[in-house]
Amino acid sequence: MKKPRTRIQEKNSATILEAALDVFSAQGFRGATLDQIAEVAGLSKPNLLYYFPSKDAVHAALLSRLLTTWLDPLRAMNPAGEPVAEILAYVRRKLELSRDYPRESRLFANEILQGAPRMKAVIETDLKALVDEKAAVLTAWMDQGRIARLSPHHLIFSIWSLTQHYADFDVQVRAVLGEGHDPFAEAGEFLETLFARLLAP
Repeated sequence: MKKPRTRIQEKNSATILEAALDVFSAQGFRGATLDQIAEVAGLSKPNLLYYFPSKDAVHAALLSRLLTTWLDPLRAMNPAGEPVAEILAYVRRKLELSRDYPRESRLFANEILQGAPRMKAVIETDLKALVDEKAAVLTAWMDQGRIARLSPHHLIFSIWSLTQHYADFDVQVRAVLGEGHDPFAEAGEFLETLFARLLAP
């Protein structure tokens, strides 16, 4: 039976993952090294290796944690709720994730751009199953005439792209808007208007 981790071990593990998030989101998987992660974490490399045996292991732990966070808003879409309100709530939650977890968004984007070598199995099983389940909910709402007839999968894809853009291209968004703008507040208002009109039956 595996011994539970001590408080110090939990703290060090969390410190390593936080440092790894900084390094991976900035450098990508290929550009990141264990030496860089250890330096940012303020630990020695041997100490880091006590908790995670390889760069792959650190990256896998981050991606596993990230996928749970990323999919929770979609899981929260309630089939018994009011369709437009449920979809707009999903848009808001996804935009809030981009605002609050920009490094995680870039980490996920980097993994996908590389062909998802460490996440493909999960994407093809767990992620696909959840998206298919919610696409069926959207289709049922369309069949009931409660929202406009659209491709349910592409509706979900469009929500992903239009919300995660604000995390993955944050520097570009802020440069174009200039000072005095809150990209996320403005985006929230715009996206709610956009999707409310798009979804109107």
